[in-house]
Amino acid sequence: MIPVNSTTPYIRQLPRTLIADDEPDILAALRLLLKNDGYEPETVSSPAAVLEAIERAQFDVVLMDLNYARDTTSGREGIDLISRIQALDPSLPIVVMTAWATVDLAVEAMRRGVRDFVQKPWENQRLLQTLRKQVRHAHARRAAQARLANGRKTEAQLQRELIEARELQENLLTNPLLALPGLEIAIKWQPAKTVSGDYVAAFGIDDEHAALCVADVVGKGLPAALLMSNFQAALKSLALHYASPAEVSTRLNHVLYSNIPLHKFITAFYGVVNVPNRTFTFTNAGHNPPLLVHANGDCVRLEAGGSVLGAFPDLTFTQGTVQLSPGDRLLLFTDGLSEAVDENNEQFGEQRLIDLLREHRHDTPEQLKQIIFDAVAEFCGHSFRDDAALMIVSVA
Repeated sequence: MIPVNSTTPYIRQLPRTLIADDEPDILAALRLLLKNDGYEPETVSSPAAVLEAIERAQFDVVLMDLNYARDTTSGREGIDLISRIQALDPSLPIVVMTAWATVDLAVEAMRRGVRDFVQKPWENQRLLQTLRKQVRHAHARRAAQARLANGRKTEAQLQRELIEARELQENLLTNPLLALPGLEIAIKWQPAKTVSGDYVAAFGIDDEHAALCVADVVGKGLPAALLMSNFQAALKSLALHYASPAEVSTRLNHVLYSNIPLHKFITAFYGVVNVPNRTFTFTNAGHNPPLLVHANGDCVRLEAGGSVLGAFPDLTFTQGTVQLSPGDRLLLFTDGLSEAVDENNEQFGEQRLIDLLREHRHDTPEQLKQIIFDAVAEFCGHSFRDDAALMIVSVA
């Protein structure tokens, strides 16, 4: 495994590029292209060879196909390889080459750590430009790691600043300060690290409308928290100018796509409550569907919307509307709850959340939020691997 906190300064030299593909002709063409552009390429033809090379030497970028001889259609072998590369060297940028790609596959690859895509057949200048950008980013990340390791900022100083940041986040996220006739709201938020990339909020829009939102930045810690602050500012500005959740989400995607790194994205659920009419109009941008449990125990998943935010340009979104009735309980949550795992690596899952909502649907939101968090914590041995947040809304 490549140590990311080595105190040896990173020395700039010919960029070392690892190229992985199972087609010899493609490997030869890429090797020639990169060598002529000043790179030091190394080529391999299997996932096992990729891992062996990364364990043996440090590279500046990996350029890899998603499909190999064992699996030529799904991309699953390449997706799994991405996670294994990240485990060996989290600072190593990965660029994926593929002759085809679906939105779901691209989102999954970015979730695993891919920083850019190049379509096959590739255009030489675009490929070289992409690699140069990722090499620059890798140099910057490793230089920053070296500076931290050399003590320019002590661990104690960094920890104090992160604690202050956590307190600020907690105050912003867990105090809704929103009183709505006939509705009661409770929020709980727990970061996996000191600060979080999860966002959950309820805020007023005008005298008759209020917004409910839950969102999750891919990743954890300070980088995710910084991206979430960008999201929060953009959302609140757009919510005041556009009534439609679909329109807000479309414009929010445009803002985020222009401002966040290519390999990052945000899943989000945004809805607007019409307080007098008790209707809830919403758009789900690739997020875990909120669960609406009615007084009779029936459960509705709020799914209408579209893809994740910030990953793709020019997206449009749909929206849905539900009627809120007395006795309803609405749960908005992030995947830190549903994907918490026990000692057998089994996930808590959505069904357990539904069962808890049904069983305790007569409890107050404050009681219900604690019941859910306690159940998940017990399930995962009080070891949350990811940020977790939820909002409970009751209708009187």
